[in-house]
Amino acid sequence: MKSKADFGMIGLAVMGRNLAMNVESRGFTVALFNRDFHKVESMLSDMPGRNFIGTMTYEDFCAKLERPRKIMLMIRAGTPIDEVIEEILPCLEKGDILIDGGNSHFSDTNRRTAYLRGKGIHFIGTGVSGGEEGALRGPSIMPGGAVEAWPFVKDIFLAIAAKVEDGTPCCDWVGEDGAGHFVKMVHNGIEYSDMQMISEAYFLMKELLGLSNEELSRVFSDWNNGELNSYLIEITSDILKEKDKETKEYILDLILDTAGQKGTGKWMSETGLNLGVSIPTITEAVFARCISGAKEERVNASKILKFESKPYLGDKNALIEDIRKALYASKICSYAQGFQLMRGAANEYKWNLNYGNIALLWRGGCIIKAKFLGNIKSAFESNPKLSNLLLDEFFSTIIFKSQESWRRVVALSVEHGIPVPAFSSAISYYDSYRTERLPANLLQAQRDYFGAHTYERIDRKRGEYFHTDWACLGGNATSSTYNV
Repeated sequence: MKSKADFGMIGLAVMGRNLAMNVESRGFTVALFNRDFHKVESMLSDMPGRNFIGTMTYEDFCAKLERPRKIMLMIRAGTPIDEVIEEILPCLEKGDILIDGGNSHFSDTNRRTAYLRGKGIHFIGTGVSGGEEGALRGPSIMPGGAVEAWPFVKDIFLAIAAKVEDGTPCCDWVGEDGAGHFVKMVHNGIEYSDMQMISEAYFLMKELLGLSNEELSRVFSDWNNGELNSYLIEITSDILKEKDKETKEYILDLILDTAGQKGTGKWMSETGLNLGVSIPTITEAVFARCISGAKEERVNASKILKFESKPYLGDKNALIEDIRKALYASKICSYAQGFQLMRGAANEYKWNLNYGNIALLWRGGCIIKAKFLGNIKSAFESNPKLSNLLLDEFFSTIIFKSQESWRRVVALSVEHGIPVPAFSSAISYYDSYRTERLPANLLQAQRDYFGAHTYERIDRKRGEYFHTDWACLGGNATSSTYNV
């Protein structure tokens, strides 16, 4: 075994442990550190003969790393990251590299990159997706931050990343400062909406058509063999047929209908508001989790706010196909919103993002991996300045072919009192985007009436602002204009 390690891992919970094992399995020697030294001892005793070097202190840890030191932190996001940075800084030298592989907010990564640059240390904020299995076998990796550090970690990252069919790694340099963690946040926001839309499709087929779990499992399995091929569709088919070993009942039917969340979906919604980018489908998926948490209130409301739904008497197979098309069209809108947010962030933070390459990062190893991500890459390769995925010929054709089914599904859901917030917000987003003239003219007139906020006119050039004394109250004072 080498006396010095190629790579260091701080934090040996499941993700850190599995990533360390992944790195070591690719021929690198890994130094291990955890505040609870028992986790280091456990790895060394569980895997004797492997190229791991155990350490008890930061001084010992750093002394056993080749220069420049490449150190990955797999610990809880937030204050703990800052605490570890301050604790390990005295042991580092100029040119060393710290990597945050957790779910940190991109603004924290912006701040940490600048702070450490001032001390001669390179910081990389790295989104890692794929869960425990991905960490061990190959995750999707989204690094960003100090670009000077990329050549030193590139070979390790490319080695441990998931690979697509042609062997291309699901890893590439994303951009400056917090760009890597921003892209991971967008990944998670799309993940929220994907999961919500799949759940809505499941609920419609269960409630309206009365399909059994086995029938539903076969439907999702069939869908996974076509355009909707994806990790989430695949595992949904598996989930639907799994039975509890003791009760012999379907496990899904025993799970309480309250969804948890760790905050990245909320971060994305907040960022959309801050940047003035419309991402309603992703935001509705966050709100759907919020309202699911009000279980006791919903149970009580169900007894008071009654609605008698009529049974569905139409063609069962035709509706299943309509739901499939509605899911696909809604999914396209969700991804379009995610890429719109990245474009807004690139403009705001002066990041040079390659949207086609980002789509490729998600084709393997991560939760939202899906067949049509290759089509997203092709869309941006054909037109790097593409303003919205909906305008690409491949995707606009799918939407056009799915439109009637999509509208039928949303209308039928409303008619039968079945909530489909993601489906309905997606089609509203699509209709808003394709509508030449929206009723915002009245909204702006109202703002000018009560607050003298001014407005632009269609018969004058953009950038000229006007005010009307609507109620003949007099006065020429106007409010300043402001756009998010």
